Amino acid sequence: MITTISQPITLEEFWDWYPDGYGRYELHDGAIFEMQPIGNHEEVISFLTIKLAVQIEKLDLPYLIPKQALIKPLDTNKSAYNPDVLILDKSNLNNESLWKTRSTITQGKTVPLVIEVVSSNWGYDYGHKLIDYEALGITEYWIVDYLGLGGKRYIGDPKKPTISIYQLVDDEYQVKQFRNNDALISSVFPDLNLTAQQIFDIAN
Repeated sequence: MITTISQPITLEEFWDWYPDGYGRYELHDGAIFEMQPIGNHEEVISFLTIKLAVQIEKLDLPYLIPKQALIKPLDTNKSAYNPDVLILDKSNLNNESLWKTRSTITQGKTVPLVIEVVSSNWGYDYGHKLIDYEALGITEYWIVDYLGLGGKRYIGDPKKPTISIYQLVDDEYQVKQFRNNDALISSVFPDLNLTAQQIFDIAN
C-alpha cells in the first residue's frame, strides 16, 4: 500500500475524493492508502469468495459479497477499511444509514465475516483492523497470511503460512490458527470443507 495524499483528511472528504470505478483505497487515521495487491493475493481472494458464495447459495443465507464496500470503525471520522472479502447480512442493511449513499458499513451486526489477505502491510491486519473489527462486534475475522509475513508474536516462531480465525466470544476475539492440512473451523460457515493448505496452494 502507498500513501497517495499527505495531509490528513476526514471520512467525508475521502468519500468525495474516492475515484469512481477505479482502484481500491482505504483511509487510515486521515491518510489515504492505495491498495496494490499482487496477482497471488487476488487469486486467494477470488478462491475464498467463490467458496463462500457456494455456501451462501447452498444454505440459502441472506448474505451478499460486495465487490467493494467500506467499514467505518467506531469513534473516528478519519478511518475506513476496504476488506479483501466482506460478507454482509442483507437483513440489516436497512439499518445502515451510509450504505445506499456511501457503500459504508457502521454496525458489526451487518458483518458476519470479514477477511483480510496479508500483504506487506501486515501490521494493520494484525493490529488496527483486529482491534477495530472487535470493537464493532464483527462475529468473525480471518487473517489469511499465506506467506507467513506476520510478526512472530502473531504467528509463532519459526514463521509459517497461517490462517488466524478470530471469533467473537463475550465481546472479545478468541483466535484459532490453522496451518498445513488443518481443516478451517468457522462459526459463520460450519459446513465449510476447506483446509489451510488448499488456500496456500492457490498462491503457489
